[in-house]
Amino acid sequence: MLRRVKELRNYTMGASDGDIGKIDDVYFDDQGWTVRHLVIDTGHWLPGRRVLIPPRAIERIDPTTQRLVTNLRMKQVEDSPGIDSAKPVSRQYEQDLYGYYGYPFYWGGPYLWGPIIYPTAPPPGSYEAERLASDRPSGDTHLRSARDVSGHGIQATDGELGHVEDFLIDEQTWAIRYLVVDPRNWWPGHFVVISTEWIIAVHWNDSTVQVDVGKDAVRNAPAYDPAGALDRDYESRLHDHFRRPGYWERAPESWKRYPPAA
Repeated sequence: MLRRVKELRNYTMGASDGDIGKIDDVYFDDQGWTVRHLVIDTGHWLPGRRVLIPPRAIERIDPTTQRLVTNLRMKQVEDSPGIDSAKPVSRQYEQDLYGYYGYPFYWGGPYLWGPIIYPTAPPPGSYEAERLASDRPSGDTHLRSARDVSGHGIQATDGELGHVEDFLIDEQTWAIRYLVVDPRNWWPGHFVVISTEWIIAVHWNDSTVQVDVGKDAVRNAPAYDPAGALDRDYESRLHDHFRRPGYWERAPESWKRYPPAA
């Protein structure tokens, strides 16, 4: 199931013994294109404080009640390492947070979630080595705010496509599978989706994302309705149109990728 980030904003984050707060944002890894933390506004419970909840804590998403249910207790969240919202999230903070909850580190191992394929999958029998391993420098997190990246320009191989309107997340892996692109500054057509696997560079200095597709191919792609569900049938037609293999057709270890950023 794929869900829009804008749909998840303002969902309630629930602990096993009460409500933690509202989802305000998500932080994603701009190289692996996977959500690593949900940013929670704790409201009146912990005034003036925001907390980060890793997707591993999520047990289920209930769209009927607009609620994400975790396996955490409120006291656990209250005592979790605090964050300074004015500073970037450091790798040391992530090590402290994941260590506090006893989760395996996501940056060491062959999969999107390090030693495990999905964030909620059982870790290996002994994963201390994987927890301590890191395949990137310890201070380099590559985390970005979805709110900040919304509005970034999308550059095709032959010109500007539009701008990032939203993100589509795979609720099982928490990978960002697609960018939702608003093309209205290019042509008055329907919204389009671009796979994050087709990103060839991200230029943070001028807020643009470069993709390996042409404008005509995008214009003639199957239409995307943001109000509807994006199912596997649509995904198959989309990938067939661009003559690209689907992620669901490949082994999970091939999902871990690091496109260049500039």
